Parts: sequence; structure tokens; C-alpha cells
Amino acid sequence: MSNNSQTCHVNENTAYITLTVLYTTVLVGGTIGIIIMIFLLNRTNTRSLTTTAVINLLVVHGIFLLTVPFRITYYVSRKWVFGFEFCKIISISIHIHTYLSFIFYVAMLIIRYISYFKQKEKIQFYRKLHSVVASAVIWIVIILVMFPTFYVQYGDSNDRNSTGVCFRFLTAFNKPSVRILNYIVVVVMVSAICLLLAVQIFIIVKVVKKLKKSALDHQEFWAQLKSLFFILVMVICFSPYHMFRIYYIKNRKNCYYYNEIFLGITALSCLDLLSFAVQTYFQKVLKHMRCNLRCIY
Repeated sequence: MSNNSQTCHVNENTAYITLTVLYTTVLVGGTIGIIIMIFLLNRTNTRSLTTTAVINLLVVHGIFLLTVPFRITYYVSRKWVFGFEFCKIISISIHIHTYLSFIFYVAMLIIRYISYFKQKEKIQFYRKLHSVVASAVIWIVIILVMFPTFYVQYGDSNDRNSTGVCFRFLTAFNKPSVRILNYIVVVVMVSAICLLLAVQIFIIVKVVKKLKKSALDHQEFWAQLKSLFFILVMVICFSPYHMFRIYYIKNRKNCYYYNEIFLGITALSCLDLLSFAVQTYFQKVLKHMRCNLRCIY
């Protein structure tokens, strides 16, 4: 056995069980998060750029979650019965979900940074219609450009040979252009995440120095923690897959299951809305407790 196969060795049963648990967690937690956020968004200003980005993120998660049951069915039964073309669609969906989620995360953070450095409480559209039009333009580009490009380039006739098998699109990496594109995507995403993290830490340090001991009582501090939360989602969910991608491209035949598990970890970003809702609730409880303590003493 080669060193590469030893390094990437994982038992097939272990891999399928891990993937089943992973995607079941994503499906259940993501669905609960979407339901909670729908109720929370009813009370917010829909003209806000940040709210518009969150709504679009919610839609991205919702569409992806519709594809997750097919993945779970495959990992449980160990057989794909839905045809090659549908396999391509389900396989493409997780990549589109990752990159769209990343784009909306970055958009939200940039809006928050502009708001912070320009000392504006909120940046918003002049009319509600403007937010609808902006979202519509984004989705038209996705439907007419992004998805067809992925679909045409993803998989070829050589990938059709294995009946009952899905998510094994390895032949595309034989093209130098595909490998180079993957390296570029990795560099861009990892660099962007590191830059955003550095900026966010800088802002939090400034806010803490400004507010000092009363930081926990100020909305500004909690707003920056929420921004940090979205960056941590990218660090935890997106970075492992893309950093491993560099190694996987050269060792794809031996590291298939590792790649699928790392890819599955990107789907955990669907839990962001649930975690965000829990964080909001915890903030309110902590604020109420601190208020009660002040009243007692």
C-alpha cells in the first residue's frame, strides 16, 4: 500500500456512517434554524442591506436542504437510483451552496464594516422594492449563468460508467485548467477569510478599549461578536475543505472519502441561522440577568 493511501485510509462503513450523521444533523438543524429566522425576520427592517443578505442566505440554505434527503438516502442504501443527470444536480448543489453562502457572508461583513467605519447605524435601500430588485438580479445571474456553467463542466462520459454510484466526479481533474481554477479558488477564499478575521479582531479590540468594562451592556459590542460569528462559520466550515483540496487534487483516487467528509463539513454552515438565533436569545438572557443583578445591589 502506498503512503498516500495509508495517509487517506478510512473504512468505507465508517465514512458512510459519518456522512449520514453529518447530513442528518445539517437537515434537522438547518430546517429548525430557517423556521426560527423566518419568525425573527418578520420583526426586522427589510430595507436593510444586512437583512436582505440574510434573507438571500436563508433562501440559499433552504434550496440546498431540499437536496440533502437524496444524499442521506444514498449514504444509507449505498446505491444511487435517481439517474446520472440528477446525481450531477445534487452534487453541484453543495458547491453552489458553499460559494453563494461565502458571497453573502462577505457581503454582510463588508456592509457591517462600512457601517462601523463611517459611523452609520444602518445602511439600507431607499425603498423595499429596491431590495427585491437587487435580490432578483442576483438570482437571475445564478440561474442563467452560475448553475448552467457548473452543470456543463461537471462530470463527463467517463463518470457515467459506474451504475448505482454517485458523487464520484474525478475525471474533470485531469484537465490542467480545472486544477488551476481550484487552486485559485482556494487561495482567494482562504485569503479573504484571513483578511476578514484580521479586520474583525481589530474592530473588536477597538470597541473593547472604547467601552472597557461596560462592553457587555452595549449593542455595538454584541453586533461585532455577531460579525465574528459569521467569520468563525467560514473558518470552521469552509477552510478545512479548501485547504485539504490542495492535497486532494494530487491524491484524489486515494482520498475520496476524506474529501466527501470535508465537503460535508461545508454543509454545516446551514446551522448558522440556528446558532445565530441561539446567540440572540443568549444575549437577551444575559442582558436581563445583568439588569436584575444591578437592581439587587
